[in-house]
Amino acid sequence: MFSGFEKHAAEVNGTHINYVRSGNGPALLLLHGHPQTHVIWHKVAEELAQHFTVIAADLRGYGDSGKPVGLADHSNYAKRTMGQDQIDLMETLGFKQFLLMGHDRGGRTAYRMALDHPDAILKLVLLDIAPTLAMYEKTTMAFASAYYHWFFLIRPAPFPETLLSANPEAYLEHTIGGRSAGLGPFTTEAYAEYLRCLSDPATVHGICEDYRASASIDLEHERKDLADGRKIQCDTLVLWGKHGVIEKCFDPLREWQHLAKSVTAKALDCGHYIPEEAPEALMAEVMPFFTT
Repeated sequence: MFSGFEKHAAEVNGTHINYVRSGNGPALLLLHGHPQTHVIWHKVAEELAQHFTVIAADLRGYGDSGKPVGLADHSNYAKRTMGQDQIDLMETLGFKQFLLMGHDRGGRTAYRMALDHPDAILKLVLLDIAPTLAMYEKTTMAFASAYYHWFFLIRPAPFPETLLSANPEAYLEHTIGGRSAGLGPFTTEAYAEYLRCLSDPATVHGICEDYRASASIDLEHERKDLADGRKIQCDTLVLWGKHGVIEKCFDPLREWQHLAKSVTAKALDCGHYIPEEAPEALMAEVMPFFTT
């Protein structure tokens, strides 16, 4: 995986961020989701590196990045903080402006970055998410059943950490294999990497803090954005799987129009894990978007 990429780590924003890098041209930052790592991009990263300087990073709390103990108000796992990690990383690497693509939790970090740092983000791609506030406020039985972890992981520590750490492989297999495509899209190497990281109790805590922040301080930030009329300024492409929960439970285009000035949206013939389930379809959409 990641042939031609070099692995590095940078000390930024009070923690360290693990990343891999390859290629030349305009900078493109890739951010992964839960319960995974930067490895989700392994099916598209090498092709992207033929056109861009690709940086695929592990979010705070995930992979081999820093995993600080959560604060009482969860602010050190707020998407504002996790986004600042990545802004600082890119500045450290010499990129004051860059393209950005995020899946799942990485998408939530990415759109916070675009709201907080409009001059830094040139174009934004969000994969299989609706805005966090909309998803919590418009919860239905179908959504709560499919995304039960949104409500389980936010319980006070150490309850969810204890249960998840008791059998991390069972959680991983159920979480990524329980979607529409099963375990088929995940290579042996990628699955092993996800399990390695999830087997670390510090990762489990980081994941829980990520979700606790999303159900608390992140909602405060998003409510203020809406009240102040703040919107994502850059062109935004939203893609989701037509066999997934976002398609079933939400109107993604309508929801993103509340938070972004210029949105293009499309459902792809796949489920939630777009970079691993439908890499060719993803490339067919993002290459024209990023290069025009």
